Amino acid sequence: MNQSLHDYFRHFIATVWLLNGLYCKVLGQVPRHEQIVETILGNTYSHELTIVIGVLEICLGFIIYLNFQPKFMAIFQIVIVMSMNLIEFQLAQHWLLWGAWNLVFAMLFCTMIYVHTFVFKPFEKQK
Repeated sequence: MNQSLHDYFRHFIATVWLLNGLYCKVLGQVPRHEQIVETILGNTYSHELTIVIGVLEICLGFIIYLNFQPKFMAIFQIVIVMSMNLIEFQLAQHWLLWGAWNLVFAMLFCTMIYVHTFVFKPFEKQK
């Protein structure tokens, strides 16, 4: 896989985190995200917690974009995505965009992260 294609996938993955964090959570343009937080953690601070989660997702997007510790960050993302989706599947499935199918999309996203980081590596420049 050439370097530009490898970078494209990294930027795509980072953009998923940035958009979900900023648009869906911080700006509150997708209210079901806050409903999911409320269902799982209660309604006392659901709005504030949704914003905090969004800010953390934005930070994660920037870290991925900067390519900082890519192997650790790939494992971290996979753990976060699968944990989050399993919890949502168990406790808030009725709020999920695709219901039980969200798990399938989460697995596909995690597979993309894994393949991008551990299988397809950019060509090393020969000396």
